[in-house]
Amino acid sequence: MENHTQDDMKAHLLASDEGFRSLNEQHAHYSKLIDEIEAKGLLSDAEELEEHRLKKLKLRLKDQMNEIAARYRTAAVS
Repeated sequence: MENHTQDDMKAHLLASDEGFRSLNEQHAHYSKLIDEIEAKGLLSDAEELEEHRLKKLKLRLKDQMNEIAARYRTAAVS
């Protein structure tokens, strides 16, 4: 099977895998929320906690997307 670049593989998964697409949308949403918090400059304790929570959630989504991509790569090689 032909080699896929990261961008090609991501584009394929976004087009063909509803779960991957949903995770990607959530990841983008969390990224936007984090950017909004960080744009405030000096943060309250509550804002810092929320930023930390969102970053953990975003990282968990990225890990899940990487797992799907790894399964896709394994299946493509088989």
